[in-house]
Amino acid sequence: MPVTTRKLRIVHCFRSPVGGIFRHVRDLVEAQVAAGHAVGIVCDSTTGGAFEEKLFDGIRPMLALGVSRTPMQRHIGLGDVTSAWRTLKIIKELQPDVLHGHGAKGGVYARVFGSLLRVSRSRVARLYSAHGGSLHYDETTATGKFFFALERAMERFTDHLLFVSEYERAVFRRKIGEPSAPNSLVHNGLRATEFEPVSVPPGAADFLYIGMMRDLKGPDLFIDALAEASRRLGRPVTAVLVGDGDDRPRYEAQVKSLALSQHTVFLKPMPAREAFTLAEIVVVPSRAEAMPYIVLEALAAGKPMIATAVGGIPEIFDPDQAALVRPDSGEIAARMADALGDFAAYRARMPTPEALRARFGADVMAASIEKAYFAALER
Repeated sequence: MPVTTRKLRIVHCFRSPVGGIFRHVRDLVEAQVAAGHAVGIVCDSTTGGAFEEKLFDGIRPMLALGVSRTPMQRHIGLGDVTSAWRTLKIIKELQPDVLHGHGAKGGVYARVFGSLLRVSRSRVARLYSAHGGSLHYDETTATGKFFFALERAMERFTDHLLFVSEYERAVFRRKIGEPSAPNSLVHNGLRATEFEPVSVPPGAADFLYIGMMRDLKGPDLFIDALAEASRRLGRPVTAVLVGDGDDRPRYEAQVKSLALSQHTVFLKPMPAREAFTLAEIVVVPSRAEAMPYIVLEALAAGKPMIATAVGGIPEIFDPDQAALVRPDSGEIAARMADALGDFAAYRARMPTPEALRARFGADVMAASIEKAYFAALER
């Protein structure tokens, strides 16, 4: 990150400490602390488990402004009033120069509370990274129209919008309108150590799914594809699913109903690079994404993969990349069969870690975001 004369008090606000948003914030925290800034986190206390607590333990000592957790509802409701009041008190005590909201709920809190702090003569830069969030809603539904109207209204309280992919910015323009606030594209980035290859021991499974257990991420498509790929190949394919969520029992029942239980294992969340040792090929069967870390992490680690061409995922690959399919279990299964049919040839068609490093390094990401912070403060 660039050397600056001014050191900032930065607070990251988001709801759930799981998945890509949490990963993004942790990477930013490390880079911002290394640059000499005082950083803190405010997020929900009711989500996340032992795995996430371990991740918090890893960054807590470096956070001069600490980790503050308080209940935050996922959806708007009466409970929001109490939750919002608690969160405002926490943020006010932290006295941030920069309030950076991530995701729909974090974005609302950061911009509203930052504006309230300005009323009390505090000079706070209010930034918002959607990370997909409310942009996933269908603009033809009442719910979608409500959230998009809210996003449009919130722009007047926004000093800078940050998009993680060109796709995300295009969706914002289509569903909400041309951004009235200053905005920039900053891709997610990986640390240097994540570009080291991961080896797979003998006896590893064929395929790995790693992510949240919810339909948006496509574990149901992955499971159906396993059954179809087994039929195409004339033998059982093996798989590991790593992750957690309220819908996990439904996916376990789906595996059982398709008679895949003997060849499919469910495991609790674990670090991505640890999970990469469990299978030969990573599958990302998402129905919607912004710019998922798991695709970048897998490719940087030298893993061959199959990914749906949704959101910002195609921006990572060449236009004719073999890895990309539609979010359809039949297409995923066909690509699974092709990949196992000639594994060496399939692996050779993946992007190289060297090419990825120049575009998706954490240092590049953090420097661009710091530049947005100082521009917002100057305005």
